[in-house]
Order: sequence, then structure tokens, then C-alpha cells
Amino acid sequence: MTAPRLQAVLETALYVADLPRARRFYEEVLGLTPTFADERLAAYAIGASVLLLFQQGSTEQAVELPCGRIPPHGAQGCQHLALAITAAELDAWVVHLEAAGVATEERTPWPRGAISLYFRDPDGHLLELATPGLWPNY
Repeated sequence: MTAPRLQAVLETALYVADLPRARRFYEEVLGLTPTFADERLAAYAIGASVLLLFQQGSTEQAVELPCGRIPPHGAQGCQHLALAITAAELDAWVVHLEAAGVATEERTPWPRGAISLYFRDPDGHLLELATPGLWPNY
């Protein structure tokens, strides 16, 4: 039996120890604007996807909403998130991160021509800025 076709990854979630601290990093350093925020989560539209930052522990119980129920979820430890950038903006990102006091860990060239720049958010999650050519679809 063949599965119906998936269109895209719509949401990605990271779980953070200090949501206000994480919001400052994602908004001030990465330049994201929240589309929704409360004491439990912050949501950021990035292209056709949404990045969700959840306060650790806030998703361990189901959430009852007027429109339905969200089952419990969560994660522990360092997580990973890759963000797409243009090749022309890679060096500007290096300068920007350095000016913001964010240390880069690696700059990795890939066989298809992409370059990945790795750094950490305040919770230790590994973030990656990747130029085109990393995957067959990007």
C-alpha cells in the first residue's frame, strides 16, 4: 500500500528551559518575529514552515482548546534545526553572529556545493545555517 503524498514539514519544535531568554535569542540574533506567543510557547513563521519554541514541561499534559485537544509531547537534550540561507548571505551571517557574541562551531562544505555553519542557541540546541546544495531537494 502506498502512502498518500506529504507536502512539507509544517512545524518544528524546540523545547527550551527559559522561554523569555530563548525568545530574545531567536528574535534579536536571528531576526524572527513571533506570529503567536504566550507563557507556554512562541511561534515563528519561516518560509512555509513554523518554528515553535515551547517552555520545557509545558507540553507534558494534553491541552484542551475550544476547537479540540492537543496530545502531550516533548523532548529532552540537545536538538538540531537547520535553516536555509542563500550562499550570498553566508559571510554576512558569520559577521552578524560574531557581532552578537555567538560562536560558530563548524563551517562544513558538502559534496553538492552547500556550506553549513553550525552554532548553538542559549539552550545548547545545535543550529545550522545551510546554503543550497545540501540535499537533493535543497
